[in-house]
Amino acid sequence: MASDPRDQISQIADSERQISHLKKRLEQEQMRQRRYDELLKFERLLSELSSRFINLPLTDMQTEVEKGLKAIAHFLDVDQIAIVEFSKDRSQLVTKYSYSRENIQSPVPVLPSEDFTYWTDQLIKGNLVIWPTIEDIPELAVAERQYVLNDGIKAHLAIPLTLGNVIIGAVACHSFSKPRKWSDALIARFRLLGEMIENTLSRKMAEKKLQTAITEITVLKEQLEAENIYLREEINLQHQHEEILGKSRSIKKVLSQIEQVAGTDATVLVSGETGTGKELIARAIHNLSSRKKRTMVILNCAALPSSLVESELFGREKGAYTGAMTRQIGRFESAADSTIFLDEINALPPEVQAKLLRVLQYGTFERLGSTDTLKVNVRVIAATNKDLNKAVANGDFREDLFYRLNVFPIEVPPLRERSGDIPLLVWAFVREFSESMGKTIDTIPKKGMQALEAYHWPGNVRELKNFIERAMIVTNGSTLQLPPPESTDAFSGNVKTLDDLQRQHIYKVLDKTGWRVSGPHGAARILGINPKTLESRMKKLGIQKGNPPS
Repeated sequence: MASDPRDQISQIADSERQISHLKKRLEQEQMRQRRYDELLKFERLLSELSSRFINLPLTDMQTEVEKGLKAIAHFLDVDQIAIVEFSKDRSQLVTKYSYSRENIQSPVPVLPSEDFTYWTDQLIKGNLVIWPTIEDIPELAVAERQYVLNDGIKAHLAIPLTLGNVIIGAVACHSFSKPRKWSDALIARFRLLGEMIENTLSRKMAEKKLQTAITEITVLKEQLEAENIYLREEINLQHQHEEILGKSRSIKKVLSQIEQVAGTDATVLVSGETGTGKELIARAIHNLSSRKKRTMVILNCAALPSSLVESELFGREKGAYTGAMTRQIGRFESAADSTIFLDEINALPPEVQAKLLRVLQYGTFERLGSTDTLKVNVRVIAATNKDLNKAVANGDFREDLFYRLNVFPIEVPPLRERSGDIPLLVWAFVREFSESMGKTIDTIPKKGMQALEAYHWPGNVRELKNFIERAMIVTNGSTLQLPPPESTDAFSGNVKTLDDLQRQHIYKVLDKTGWRVSGPHGAARILGINPKTLESRMKKLGIQKGNPPS
């Protein structure tokens, strides 16, 4: 018997319904699979980026993070991604890393927090900021709406970025082509991105702190080693006669000035003739100051070739110049929180004068061969045996540096202007040499002492000390045998000054090179100094072609 057509139609309808249901289930399964595959791919991408960032040097961080943002932007099909962070005082939002598709302007580097109060408040509270369209921006967000309109942003999403339970910024993404509904799945992926960034930043901040700590330890170690070396050198160089002796009015004035300035951090300029004891003045100031627990560092600016003064003062990096095989910290770093005494400051080359001025003004400098700026807290005491006012007038010394050094001037009187102090000094030197030579001196002839007081002592206290040492050597018995001081030839007119010797030597080298200053065969190369320094020295010493020094 033939089946009822109605039954056949019903069966067909049921089959079609079943097929439709199966198709829907299949589509749903396929969609779930696609979502799962996409999520898996996204997690793999984040995992790859995270692995890449683990051992990434801090110097490569910017480039590699922005490459990662580019990969994520293409994967999620967004036009722009930016990582922004609050400044320490939360007054600004700073764009740290970003990626923008071609023909899309990069995000603004800095946004004032006070202008974007709605956006800032939401992020600080840990809330998402989701604007699928411009119409979704709240009325309170006036500045934010204007910013979005000006930049042409059609949709915006920002997820708070947390580090150690503190909101430090946000991961923001934008659509410029059209409004966009930010799906829960996309938001979830951006949360994963934020977590990965948080972990990366946490590791890098810890690494940076560790590197900073290691650098500080290294600097302190080098400074300690330099100070220890300096102390060992000072043991051999240090004056045995530490006190400033004298009862004269002029020396009492100097002692009063020392007491006035010692308790401050003011820069001091000690001037006076050679041998008057300018270093003793500097030591007295340092020993009465709050910096006395640290060693006073000394540099005689005239004792080194001009080419080495800069590296001695400010240090050098390895390879800064030919022969610089190691890094060396300079005297300013060694003198951190202490005092540096710059003797014969007038001998500083012009280019070093400019760097010293910067240290006095800002307390900053760079090692030779480095671009890193260092900051130190150092008290500067300078000394000169030349008339710096005259040097400034002649163009040999910077006027601005002179005024920076001359904050508190101390003029040390020559010995001839305090001849009444000579007996005190003589007996102090006699006691000093008696101990080292094993001799006992009870008497100094009156006429001999009067002769010492009458002599003009061009070499000042240093010459007097040398004179007494010679007298002690030739003395037999307990009475000091004093030859007439005029018989000493240490400062006789037959001995040429250092300037005379330099003038003759430079003229000789220039004459040999045909008065060629620079170049491979120039006088500067032979003398081992900078051509500009040589030209400055020639001007200072009055060296002219065809006018040989006598």
